[in-house]
Amino acid sequence: MKQKFPQVDNTGTDFQADWVNDISVNLSAVKRRCATLGARRSVKKDWQAAWLLKAISCIDLTTLSGQDTPGKVKRLCAKARHPVSLEIQQALGVERLELTTGAVCVYHQMVKTAVKALKGSGIPVAAVSTGFPAGLSSFETRLEEIKASITDGAKEIDIVITRAYVLNGNWQALYDEVKAFKQACGKVHMKSIIATGELSTLTNVAKASMVSMMAGSDFIKTSTGMEPVNATLAVSLTMIRMIRHYQMLTGYRVGFKPAGGISTAKDALTYLILIKEELGDDWLNPNMFRFGASSLLADIERQLEHQVTGRYSAFHRHAIS
Repeated sequence: MKQKFPQVDNTGTDFQADWVNDISVNLSAVKRRCATLGARRSVKKDWQAAWLLKAISCIDLTTLSGQDTPGKVKRLCAKARHPVSLEIQQALGVERLELTTGAVCVYHQMVKTAVKALKGSGIPVAAVSTGFPAGLSSFETRLEEIKASITDGAKEIDIVITRAYVLNGNWQALYDEVKAFKQACGKVHMKSIIATGELSTLTNVAKASMVSMMAGSDFIKTSTGMEPVNATLAVSLTMIRMIRHYQMLTGYRVGFKPAGGISTAKDALTYLILIKEELGDDWLNPNMFRFGASSLLADIERQLEHQVTGRYSAFHRHAIS
């Protein structure tokens, strides 16, 4: 049976300039904290399998390529429905979990295809929007793109912010932009992509995160996956600390999505441990935490097969689409 988890409950606030101006990030402290994660945490055997199954349930299985076709998206959706072979699930004794990925993430043009392929599964379709990945199309075009994806059946919208507002310190403009996108989303969940690899400093990352949450973002997301540097532990820790601070200030919970560059089971475990230690168990579920990934699932399935058989299979045996 599917479990019910805590939900995002952010309705946003008025723009609070003092909340932004007071933010400063200690880079050395961030690096020291991140260095502790891989060095002193080890999860083995059945415990590792359990954590990896949790990771699968939090994956936004993604294809964002110029080579995307309806057939490729349909295969991706089939994998989202059945992310681990029945044989492995039976060997682990977890077939009753009804395991699926958290969502399927595609471009707008593939939303209808994905919605049809996932009908009856309960898996939402997330659409990247607002001029993804650069966010430099006209404001009106970006609003219409949100509305079009929702009309086609998307239940989640991943928007991109205008990086120039962050780099120029124009926080009011960033707030107004994200708030307008949120209003266009209506009741559909909105993830704001901060594009951390293009914001120069962790202080900028922290301030952009805070402003996006004030404007009503349901999730904040590290990257498009197409920047020179995508999800890292340092930017993730910075954003997670802002989520915690925002909850302290407002009482509202916001989800977190690292995306880009997370491709191994070991990486997934490190991020789950980070979430557990910094935000707590209420965030260890697909309502509050997602990985933006594609190849990650294949490596996790290989690790689970090794748990069952004692052997590692070839990567190509676990194709995603």
